[in-house]
Amino acid sequence: MDDTYFTIGMAGHIDHGKTTLTKALSNVDTDRLKEEKERSISIELGYAPLQIEEGVNLSIVDVPGHERFIRQMIAGVAGIDLVVLVIAADEGVMPQTKEHLEILEFLGIEHCIVAISKIDRVDDELLELVTEDIKEGLEGTIFRDAPFVYVDGVSGKGVDNLKQTMLSELKSVESRDAYGSFRLPVDQVFTVQGQGTIVRGTVYEGIVQKGSQLRLLPKDHKVRARQVQVHHKDQERALAGQRTAINLGGIDKEDISRGDVLVASDHFLVTKKIDVSLRFVAELKTPVNQRMPVKIHVGTSEVMGRIVFFDRNEVNKTGEEVLCQIQLEEEVVVRRGDRFILRRPTPVETIGGGWVIQPQGAKYRFGKETIAMLRNKKESTPEDLIEDVLSKHVLLDVKQLIQHTSLDEHVVKDAVTRGLEDRYLIEVNRQKYSLTKTFNKLKDEMTSQLKDYHQTFPMRLGMSKAELVQLFSKIYQKSFVEYSLNQLVEDGHLQKKEQFVSLAGFYPDLPKQWKQRMLEVINNLEKDGLSVKKWEEYVTGTPLSETDADELAVFLVQTKQAYRFMEDRLIHQSAVDDGIATLNEQTDDTFGIKEAKDILDVSRKYLIPFLELLDQLKITTRIEDKRKWIRKA
Repeated sequence: MDDTYFTIGMAGHIDHGKTTLTKALSNVDTDRLKEEKERSISIELGYAPLQIEEGVNLSIVDVPGHERFIRQMIAGVAGIDLVVLVIAADEGVMPQTKEHLEILEFLGIEHCIVAISKIDRVDDELLELVTEDIKEGLEGTIFRDAPFVYVDGVSGKGVDNLKQTMLSELKSVESRDAYGSFRLPVDQVFTVQGQGTIVRGTVYEGIVQKGSQLRLLPKDHKVRARQVQVHHKDQERALAGQRTAINLGGIDKEDISRGDVLVASDHFLVTKKIDVSLRFVAELKTPVNQRMPVKIHVGTSEVMGRIVFFDRNEVNKTGEEVLCQIQLEEEVVVRRGDRFILRRPTPVETIGGGWVIQPQGAKYRFGKETIAMLRNKKESTPEDLIEDVLSKHVLLDVKQLIQHTSLDEHVVKDAVTRGLEDRYLIEVNRQKYSLTKTFNKLKDEMTSQLKDYHQTFPMRLGMSKAELVQLFSKIYQKSFVEYSLNQLVEDGHLQKKEQFVSLAGFYPDLPKQWKQRMLEVINNLEKDGLSVKKWEEYVTGTPLSETDADELAVFLVQTKQAYRFMEDRLIHQSAVDDGIATLNEQTDDTFGIKEAKDILDVSRKYLIPFLELLDQLKITTRIEDKRKWIRKA
């Protein structure tokens, strides 16, 4: 069985024993900073490795509990799989504990263990009262059924039981996606003398290999992973769920900030406008107004922005879901489904949180239509999202589908595979995809266009392929139009002759109302043999319009009943055939102009164009002043 990797968050009020308990579990003191030692509080995130049993590897995140360090707390819990909520037996639930609970719930963390710490400081009666108080505080939250363990970090009492409870809870936790595109939100950056720039973070998804070429977003710096460590041990790679430090080449410490994101592909987009599903805290101290400044915490970033409502101008009730948009002052890197926290900058307080519906929002109108659109986006399946973007963009490859839907790479690939199997998707020109219904729509539009064309120009073989492609390329991508056209010809729905496209079974013919007159013109042309008059002379005196005459000329040429002869004349096919037969019979392998003139008994005015026509038809070839037969009977 492959190893699994999880991140465990130690959360709770200041001085409730999180750091001591982390040390009891892992034998690692996560208070690193001098000021942390002096003040006995955690300021920065602390991390410790723990292997509960063979194959189950944990990174314990000891997050700061003090209100002033809430940013670090949010950054720490944003990537965790299971939270251990530490509550001191001698103090019980504190205001900070309640805020942590709200943050954890907004961040979508579903798995929790309640660790009642410092049990050696209280008697059994007080411990029972504290337990009831905690259970009451958890009512109405997603953690109401969380298991309780009783521990003391100093004596080690209950620590083994906590480890076993962790193991039991983690069995129901889905491991992070190691097959998606690598993403690591940076929460720490520093330098080590002789080594250079180091970043730390929890791998949200994917794998990073030593030597990998990476991109740092949103600044879009290209960097290289010179060295990869997991809990201070060099590794060839780090997987989703692992706490890792990466030595980056090609960048200085000053060019990296907490909140930046390391990625290994160009699937990820940066944005300043996100559509979100938002819920508010149970008790708002003051209403939240339209376009109110807010501070959003997403991943490890903290960015100012404004909240934009589309169905209200104020929120003072809580509990309901609000679909809205956050317009940011700085770019962030988010994907659909990413969780976030909203805080009021002044007075500083957590006001809500939720998840990202669409990373790249647009400008929308206030009203029910926008809310309906956002709700539809929110409830969409991967197949729905793919269908939606393809209905707008017609033809996209997997990379573009990932960017536009903000779904994981393997989710998109799985959905595409199912779409091809269910035949609602088609593959176009090797790994580009479109909707079957879009193909059918174009098929109907092309059919209608050609039907109209045949009615307008019944004497033409069809519409020029180039003209047809150009016409529909104003609406669809040219490659999609060409693919569809070729497919319709292959399927027998359309037919192509030379460069002309027509409906299956169509053949040009003379219009009924002018058929007799046109046949007379054709007959006269045939009678004149090689000594043809100008084309306009054949139609002069007939009721045919100039357009009708031009269309008849096109008809004769396209159906091979005649050829263009000089600039203003046509020559009938029978005249050409007779001339070829006569020359063929009375000449050797080569012949000259004078010889041909004597045989055909025509002037040079007609002879030279006729011989040039034979060259064009590859019946003869010119060698100096002679013609040589290429095809001789």
